[in-house]
Amino acid sequence: MIIKSFELNKIDNRNKFFLFYGENQGYKNQIIQEKFKKKYLECTYLYEEAEILSNKEIFFNNILSKSFFEEEKLIIINRATDKIKDVLEEIIDKQINDLVIIVNSGILEKKSKLRALFEKNKKTVCVPFYEDNNQTLATIVSNFFREKKISISREVVNLITTRSRGDRQNLNNELEKIENFLKNKSKVSSEEILKLTNLAENYNVSELVDTCLSKNKNKTVKILNENNYSVEDCILIIRSFLIKSKRLINLCRELKNKKNIDATISNFKPPIFWKDKEVVKQQMQNWSYENAEKLIYEISEIELLIKKYSNNSLNILSNFIIEKSQKINS
Repeated sequence: MIIKSFELNKIDNRNKFFLFYGENQGYKNQIIQEKFKKKYLECTYLYEEAEILSNKEIFFNNILSKSFFEEEKLIIINRATDKIKDVLEEIIDKQINDLVIIVNSGILEKKSKLRALFEKNKKTVCVPFYEDNNQTLATIVSNFFREKKISISREVVNLITTRSRGDRQNLNNELEKIENFLKNKSKVSSEEILKLTNLAENYNVSELVDTCLSKNKNKTVKILNENNYSVEDCILIIRSFLIKSKRLINLCRELKNKKNIDATISNFKPPIFWKDKEVVKQQMQNWSYENAEKLIYEISEIELLIKKYSNNSLNILSNFIIEKSQKINS
C-alpha cells in the first residue's frame, strides 16, 4: 500500500516491510532514526544491495538466525534497485514474524518492479520522499527555534536554510550543531550562527576512496551509509578515484625498482603527507602494478556509465566502490 511520508504515524506493529524511495535522503534518514532505529537499538543491521546479491545464502542465514537476546531485527537495505525484487519477494513469502525490513532506494520510475511490489502488496508499505523546498526547510528552522523559545530573525532563518543547500540531512546537521551550542544559553546572534554553520558538503570523499583502495570493505560500506552523497558528488568521487589511482600506479611502478615499500613512499614526489603514509602503504600492499593499471581503465568506464545513466549514477558508483573494496588476490 502507498502512504505519504507525513502519514507514517498510521503504521503499526503489523507493518513489517517498507520501501522508502525518492531523492529526499535526509528526510528518509530522519524517519528511519526517529521511528525505527531508536526502537531497535542493538538489533539494527545495514546492508548494501550489491552485498546481498553477491551472496544471498549468507544474507538469508544472517536474517533468519536469531540471538537469545533479540526479539526483533531491523534490516535496512541501502541503494536498492529492481535487482533486489526477487530476494524481497522470497522474504515476504516466508512471513518471518521477528523481522522488519526497510528498503532504501533513490528515484524509482512508475514502471519500477520494486515500486509495484510494495504498492500492490497489502503486507507492504510504500512511501515516496519528495525533495524539500526552501519553504519547508525554513519552517523546520523556525519551529526549531520556537521550541527552544529563542527569538530569531528571518535573515538568520534564511541563512541556515540556504546553507543546507536544499537537503534536510544537511539542515539537521546544522541544527544539531546549533543545539549543542545553545546549551545553557537563551539567545544566539547572527554572527554566532554564521560561525557555527558551514556550507554543506561531504567531507569524506577522500576518506571513502582511500578506504576502498585499502580494501577495507566494512569501513567503505560504513562511509557510504553515513554520507548523503548526491548525484553531483559522483563526478567528484570518480575524479578523486582517478587521481589517487594514478598515484598508486606510479608508486607500484617505483616499488618494482626500489623493492622497499617504506623507501618508495618516503622518496615519492610530490611528497606524501605523513598522516597519509600508512593508508598509502596499505593500498600498495593490496594492489599490484598490473591490477592498478587495470583499475585506471575501469574507472574511465564507470565515469562514462554514470554520465550516461545519471539517474542511477549513485547505485552504479556504489556497486563499483564496494566491489573494489573487497580483498582478492592482487
